[in-house]
Amino acid sequence: MTPRDASDANDNRWSDLDRPPLNGAALRRALVREGGLWCDVEVVQHTGSTNSDLVALATDQKADEGSVLVAEEQNAGRGRLDRQWTAPARSGLFFSVLLRPTGVPVERWGWLPLLTGVAVATGLSRVAGVDTALKWPNDLMVTVDGEERKTGGILAERAGNDAVVVGIGINVTLREDELPVPGAGSLALAGATTTDRDTVLRAVLRSLEQWYEKWRAAGGDPAASGLQETYAAGCATLGRVVRAELPGGTSITGEAVAVDGDGRLVLATQEGVQQPVGAGDIVHLRPA
Repeated sequence: MTPRDASDANDNRWSDLDRPPLNGAALRRALVREGGLWCDVEVVQHTGSTNSDLVALATDQKADEGSVLVAEEQNAGRGRLDRQWTAPARSGLFFSVLLRPTGVPVERWGWLPLLTGVAVATGLSRVAGVDTALKWPNDLMVTVDGEERKTGGILAERAGNDAVVVGIGINVTLREDELPVPGAGSLALAGATTTDRDTVLRAVLRSLEQWYEKWRAAGGDPAASGLQETYAAGCATLGRVVRAELPGGTSITGEAVAVDGDGRLVLATQEGVQQPVGAGDIVHLRPA
């Protein structure tokens, strides 16, 4: 993957002084190091979806593990089940990373979105002082004026037989009048101590590297790596009564009591059954 900084001769990169562009060269100097996970950080001005772009590169063997693709603006950003993700240019961090978890059984790769959630929450807490909760399976939640709001999401996609692309979207400086839906939030609205996107991105990627290497060293074992325990500690879904809406119009209602070894949410139903549900099995997870 050839590094390209976000630039466009026909675009005024400084049209919003509160939202300066990312510095691709500085990010590479800070993150790319010998023996480290990140091998390249590419910043582009516009794209449809960083996930789609990186999946295509990985499938064609044109990107190495540790490649990072960041877009200042996406016009076809996607969440789980192809839900749209939109935000003004430079108002957030929209990026994807390529991972090739050799040595980890494929059945444990489903932990990667949850691992990413833990890593992002850890990074945001360290650098921005924002308490970020995890809504199973892939949402990042912050508190704004006493209300829990979604400030980010995670999307993992297979790329060929040996790779996974993980996409991350984080609302950083999104203002109240720019929120796409009432339940959305941003780091700025949550009172972050910094909204400098270069600083936040570095912290998140360093945290992701630490968690990924720890998990991979444990052969992807979520218990041995500490991932399962840490995810459960930060998961706002646990302890709540929720309704898992399934394809075909059916649903399961129960108290979320655990995240099992396969990364599934375990619901304790009124019938006394503990029913695990996987992220790929549900359409929506809502309060009951």
